[in-house]
Amino acid sequence: MSEHINPFFEPYGTPHDTVPFDRIRLEDYEEAFMEGIRRDNEQIEKTINNPEKPTFDNTIICTEEDEGYYDLLSRVSTVFFNLLSAETNDEMDALAQKMQPILTQHANDVRLNPRLFERIRQVHLHHRKLTPEEKRLLDNCYEGFVRSGALLDEAGKERLRQLTEEASMLGLQFSQNLLKEQKAFTLDITDEAQLDGLPETAREAAALAWKEAKGQEPTANGQQGWLFTLDMPSYSPFMTYSTQRELRRQMYMARNTVCTHNNSENNLDICKRLINLRREIAQLLGYKTYADYVLKRRMASNARNVYRLLDNLIDAYKPTALKEREELKKLFEREQARDKVQGSKFKVQGSKDKGQSKMYPWDSSFYSHKLQMKKYNLDAEMLRPYFELSNVIKGVFGLANRLYGITFKENKDIPVYHPDVKAYEVFDKDGSFLAVFYADFHPRKGKQGGAWMTEYQGQFIDRKGENVRPHVSVVMNLTKPTEDKPALLTLSEVETFLHEFGHSLHGMFANTRFESLSGTNVWWDFVELPSQFMENFAIEKDFLRTFAFHYQTGEPLPDELIRRITKSRNFMVATACLRQVSFGLLDMAYYTQREAFDEDIIPYEKQAWKKAILGEQLPDTCMTVQFSHIMAGGYAAGYYSYKWAEVLDADAFSVFKRHGIFDPKTAQSFRDNILSKGGTEHPMTLYKRFRGSEPTIDALLKRNGIKRGKK
Repeated sequence: MSEHINPFFEPYGTPHDTVPFDRIRLEDYEEAFMEGIRRDNEQIEKTINNPEKPTFDNTIICTEEDEGYYDLLSRVSTVFFNLLSAETNDEMDALAQKMQPILTQHANDVRLNPRLFERIRQVHLHHRKLTPEEKRLLDNCYEGFVRSGALLDEAGKERLRQLTEEASMLGLQFSQNLLKEQKAFTLDITDEAQLDGLPETAREAAALAWKEAKGQEPTANGQQGWLFTLDMPSYSPFMTYSTQRELRRQMYMARNTVCTHNNSENNLDICKRLINLRREIAQLLGYKTYADYVLKRRMASNARNVYRLLDNLIDAYKPTALKEREELKKLFEREQARDKVQGSKFKVQGSKDKGQSKMYPWDSSFYSHKLQMKKYNLDAEMLRPYFELSNVIKGVFGLANRLYGITFKENKDIPVYHPDVKAYEVFDKDGSFLAVFYADFHPRKGKQGGAWMTEYQGQFIDRKGENVRPHVSVVMNLTKPTEDKPALLTLSEVETFLHEFGHSLHGMFANTRFESLSGTNVWWDFVELPSQFMENFAIEKDFLRTFAFHYQTGEPLPDELIRRITKSRNFMVATACLRQVSFGLLDMAYYTQREAFDEDIIPYEKQAWKKAILGEQLPDTCMTVQFSHIMAGGYAAGYYSYKWAEVLDADAFSVFKRHGIFDPKTAQSFRDNILSKGGTEHPMTLYKRFRGSEPTIDALLKRNGIKRGKK
């Protein structure tokens, strides 16, 4: 038997040097982490002991570039933490708990090294003439050290170490708690009558989930069961279609009270502590609030501009949102009156309000669906047969080909970390290799909820002048295939795919010298532009015509359904906008704290976003404890970015609408000025180079029907 060699220590020997997931063992990670730290330290010592005068080339470049040696720590960290989100288990979680403080301590050792910082400071003060990209790298490097505490005295540095190490551990614990709580809940049904209202796709998926969880054996009385989870492909159809109001209540309360229970997965104290840790870190570094610290490196610049955006959106959308809610409430009341006469099957068991004349949050999706059917005769299930996953993949890839000339070819020789994952080679319009693209489509036990894009290798130009191409990945939780049907998506899931694919294009088209400036390494209120921009295509007839064919008959999506899709595009749009604004308000409320935060999270949350909330807030529900974006995902004081970027994406897509949504010249300009430039220049400089001017909110208001365009 041959001796196992740690795959992180040698060239991978795979197509395009992709990660050899099939050869990595759990014990390889810790060994590679520790060796990577050792090599990191060795390289830093070599840099700071260089007797030559500090220069951009012998100091800044040495902190950025690698030659296959210095980069080991980044190499193993990327794989480990990507899989910790996409394919974890108890052993991986335990190793993360062990390694997180070690890695944070090492990061602090680097950023708080006075000799290394002094060399960087000297280069910042005295350097040769630099290219704009080199100047950007130098500024980022210097500011990165300063923002990590390099100017603090020794007592301040020691305190910062304590705060950052604790914050990193709590962020990890938050994520692990959330995954465990969300995966722990199931709604088990053995009475088929309780499936009333659910479409066949939801029933089949639930039957398959039951078999996967409990085996093929039927229940004790001979019945097969159905299992529903909090994963969105299971949760969302249940809340939309189930006539069983009590079961909807159970599902809603389960999802909206995760990590609030009296158990080891409770995140309430963790959230409170994270808020205070970040406030103290910011104040230690000379900022009044954590938001002030974060927004210095954002397009918004300061909290005042963030609140101006959020308040403007409330002013613009709330009148429409109130009308939407009133329309929904009237439908609910009519339905309740009818059911009271007929004998309602929607009662909440054990409720004091036996008539249930009040609309609750678990009613919103159910009655929104009814209202959408009433107004537009359209719902997600009508469209599913036309959005078979393999066809959607062809459609999304075809869109990229039509816009940018790139092509995708699946390569089964590229190792993947789970059978659900597909790996593709991506080729540019001239036939040259552009990138590796991984797509991970479906929910499973060890996978976080939601959807995201990440990289296993960023793009950069090495010292030999070779353009090292990126390996990007999109991770989603889309509807799974069943025993009888392929994966049939909703239109919303198609939009999710397009969103993450937009991020991946940002990564794949990267064409910069330095990896830390390539692809999605841009300011966070700019990073959502390429992703949200792609969502615009989802309802465009000319795009739908390229892939939306019935999975059984091959018939194209009928013109009448496309018409209804287009007509209904702004259904409940103001309500959806206020929901996003409420999350931004909550985020800012936590991170504009100047004093120690000691409020009870649940009531504080309800007050913080109150002006954007239209319905009743239930006393036990809590978003904060599951709000990964702002607690563990890097969006703290930055959730407004989605709405900020929505202004940009609507404005940018208006250019395509004017010249043609597939116009190659416009697409090339978008690629050249936005997608390929990464963080090499200020985002507004890049945007104006594409658009010719700064964006306004007008395009968004027109797209959403809030403001009419000129006839």
